[in-house]
Amino acid sequence: MSDSPQLESVLKQYYGYDSFRPLQRAIIEDALGGNDVMAVLPTGAGKSLCFQIPSLVKEGTTIVISPLIALMKNQVDLLTANGIPATFLNSSLSAEENRQRRQQVFEGKIRILYVSPERLAISHLASETSRLQIDLIAIDEAHCISEWGHDFRPEYRQLSELRADLENVPMMALTATATERVREDIIEALSLKIDEPFIASFDRKNLSYRVQDKNKSLNQILAFLADRSDQSGIIYCQSRNGVERLATQLQKNGINALPYHAGLDRELRSKNQDAFIRDECQIVCATIAFGMGIDKPNVRFVIHQDLPKNVESYYQETGRAGRDSLPSDCLLLFSSGDAARQNHFIEEKSSENEKEVARRQLREIIHYAESETCRRASLLNYFGESTEIENCQSCDNCLEPKESFEGSVPAQKILSCIYRVYQHSGFSVGVNHIVEVLTGANTEKIRKWGHDSLSTYGIGQEFGRDEWAHVIRQLIRRTLVGQNQEQFSTLHLTSEGTQFLKNKPSLTLTKPPRKQHREPLRKAKDSDRFDPKLFIELRTLRLSLIHI
Repeated sequence: MSDSPQLESVLKQYYGYDSFRPLQRAIIEDALGGNDVMAVLPTGAGKSLCFQIPSLVKEGTTIVISPLIALMKNQVDLLTANGIPATFLNSSLSAEENRQRRQQVFEGKIRILYVSPERLAISHLASETSRLQIDLIAIDEAHCISEWGHDFRPEYRQLSELRADLENVPMMALTATATERVREDIIEALSLKIDEPFIASFDRKNLSYRVQDKNKSLNQILAFLADRSDQSGIIYCQSRNGVERLATQLQKNGINALPYHAGLDRELRSKNQDAFIRDECQIVCATIAFGMGIDKPNVRFVIHQDLPKNVESYYQETGRAGRDSLPSDCLLLFSSGDAARQNHFIEEKSSENEKEVARRQLREIIHYAESETCRRASLLNYFGESTEIENCQSCDNCLEPKESFEGSVPAQKILSCIYRVYQHSGFSVGVNHIVEVLTGANTEKIRKWGHDSLSTYGIGQEFGRDEWAHVIRQLIRRTLVGQNQEQFSTLHLTSEGTQFLKNKPSLTLTKPPRKQHREPLRKAKDSDRFDPKLFIELRTLRLSLIHI
């Protein structure tokens, strides 16, 4: 193992820093000692240095496995600019370029080799390692190896074979986002010999989090940008068309914005990325293809025009703001329509296991978006970091608590409707169908299944469809309503929900956003507390629930 002064000297010589960030030194020393390492370091915490510094201290080659072509090029450009011999192998290279770079590697001229997991197999490097002095194998974006991760890639799973071939070479697995379950899966899949993983705090204290109900998103974005004309930011969109459309709209409004997505010509993508890094454009409108490994510390805001697929992606993408530790803003525009579109894409997946994981992840990001509690605490709790935060003073829920209302009557209507549908048909249905029954909709399914004959049909006239869906999702978060793991939208009563129907306790819920609601939603009236039709329904229902 190298002594501290040498590590400090290397850090200063090649990177210009005087001291390491939290956990960096311990991780580096562990790797230099020939030990396996598992490190979870949030975006901006300096993961790259953890495997780059060991490669500068030792004499051999460090192999870095990464799934991101843009990141490889960016990292290699930075390394070579600092005088560090580095290269990459991926599908962007011609056959001749690939041959030349492989030759450099086998001649010992390369200290750091970036390679995609697919190219690792194609290039036969794994089978030719006897010709190399490999000091360390670093696996970046290691969550890709876990089927429970937010970006599982089957080719990553094959890296376990690499470990079998190089069992004496220390391996370092790094990721910015991994729950406890994903961390355990990574350690098991790679057979990492470690006592405990290195886990940095997920708390980005300089970031403020805000969620707005999406309503004419362009106007919302323009309003957000009105007093930020001198600030740099990223706006994430779900689709390539969305990226192009938003960039054009912003340009028409006098804002210097450029698009970035995988469908653009590679040269144009690189040009737009470089313009953003050099502050030649204010905003990049991008799909999730943008941002990995981009070293731009002064990003002051990140906007999500569309709902991210999961909390991990959201956290990672918002983490690209404020890497210089200065205050920065994160805005998410949320609509139930976005959630429905995401669910549609999920149902098109062929793998049932992938569907199950994606459904769970979608539920979690929806719960985050609709939560009335501290958003910072929600993120920390999601990643298993204990916190005693009650009011962070930097998220919308803490600064502007949502209005609430007495929601026991609406809750009783929902729970009763879910029970009656199942009792009548013998199967459960989803959120939309329950809402349609409550509001008395005349749909083909309602007529076909006879749900217009239920006692709960049409008893929810006080709210609109979106309001009822909002209340249902709150009941899911309160565990009064459950969702079937095998089908995203299927609802059922939990034991807590059954007890709620029996006992009729008081229940405070938050008001749905955006729309002008009718009086019962603003303040409960006496007529709401005694709805004759609901009274008869609940009295009958409780008799049937006595023995449950």
